[in-house]
Amino acid sequence: MLAKSWSISDDFLTWTWKFQEGVQFHKGYGEMTAEDVLYSYQQWNAGAKHARAGIIGEFFNHTDGGSEIIDDYTLVVNTGVPWVPAQAFEFMRNSGGSSTWIVSKKQSEEVGIEAASKNIAATGPWEIESSESGVSWKMTAVEDHWRQTPYFAGLIYWTIPEESARVAGFRTGTLDSFDMAFDSLPTVEQVEGALVKGFPNAGQAGLNLYGQLYGLDKDGNEYPQYNPDLAWVSSNPDTESEEWANAVKVKKALNIAIDRQTIVDTLLSGFGKPLSVRDWMGHEARANPDWVYEYNPELAKQMIAEAGFPNGFSITLTPAIRGAVAEVEACEAVAQYWEAIGLDVKFQNIPYSTLRPEVIARNYIGATCHTVGVRLSPIVGASNYETRSTFSYGTHHPWLDENVRDASEEVDPELAWEKNLKVYNWIFDNAMASAIYTHDAIWPIGKKLSIEGWEPTDWSEVRTAVAFEYAQPR
Repeated sequence: MLAKSWSISDDFLTWTWKFQEGVQFHKGYGEMTAEDVLYSYQQWNAGAKHARAGIIGEFFNHTDGGSEIIDDYTLVVNTGVPWVPAQAFEFMRNSGGSSTWIVSKKQSEEVGIEAASKNIAATGPWEIESSESGVSWKMTAVEDHWRQTPYFAGLIYWTIPEESARVAGFRTGTLDSFDMAFDSLPTVEQVEGALVKGFPNAGQAGLNLYGQLYGLDKDGNEYPQYNPDLAWVSSNPDTESEEWANAVKVKKALNIAIDRQTIVDTLLSGFGKPLSVRDWMGHEARANPDWVYEYNPELAKQMIAEAGFPNGFSITLTPAIRGAVAEVEACEAVAQYWEAIGLDVKFQNIPYSTLRPEVIARNYIGATCHTVGVRLSPIVGASNYETRSTFSYGTHHPWLDENVRDASEEVDPELAWEKNLKVYNWIFDNAMASAIYTHDAIWPIGKKLSIEGWEPTDWSEVRTAVAFEYAQPR
């Protein structure tokens, strides 16, 4: 959007970015320039809280490359090493879990970064007027916006944790749309004038096992959190060892204990499909058809006993609560399936703001249900298995470091897909991580709004209604 055009040199080292002219920051901070773009990404990297902070730093500030502002609308980046476009586009995408945005350098310098982050001068068609943490965000339309002036004067996002309260607000006309659980669809369809707009492949629910910390951390030290007494963690990182085989047996048992189809049929009301390997939603045509965990709880019990845990074991299970449909309920179902094969599941329902720092620090041990959107390429998701990654799925191994990076840096498209398959075949064969299902997106639309011409922008998040600037009065 903010990039008018870009080009990549034949050696995939030099990226030339041309930015839109006339893009105004909110709150009177003037026109966006290449200086604001570079400043913003330097802050994303320095803050170290973004899931791709390290990768962003490598792209813009590689030791063998660097960034140069040519003029107000041109930025040239030498990445130092060949860079695969999908890996860069993933953190530059619009409205996704790992997306970024551009801020005013002038605002940050005038009021300070902390103050600016709470009253941000951004570039979108809606300007933040006020907000109350955990309650609401109130926005006003930006007149004569460079991309799309909204059809409505204002927009309010409300935080309403209870589904029943959201449904009630929609039925009375207080809410024009909301994050809807699929089992609320029959009620919504009965609301006078209500419409429903659907999109496939809105999200994929991953199942991550934390504590598989093999090798050294990014500072070259052993992981203090590594605990080989955990049933799913091997005391030997050698993938040919007996200890490794037993850990794999436990992890495969955890997966075949889950009836994915029943979760899709009940909790998603059929709006989705089972998925055994995460990150491949939307790329099924290239996936390995053998990536399937058939539901077999009796075999799961047997495998856990054979691995040395005849009386089961304890495991902490936490849903990453980020607004995806059925994210808590599906995780609760996983807990019940695991309890049915004799495990002691310690289910904890905590805010994502509490869970995320523990995940980044590699302190969380257990399992999470973590829904993400579509990947531009599966290997983008695998970057969370790299030791260098800021974010972590709790699984690191020297093999992954070597092969994920190799696949991430492959510029030949067909070779890149071969290397994607190599990485995920290894992940599946060793049961390092998995998935539960993919789900569709369903937007409930109230009687005041038209769905004509209202579409998400390319590669946007679609799990909840977005791009309200395109919503017109009915």
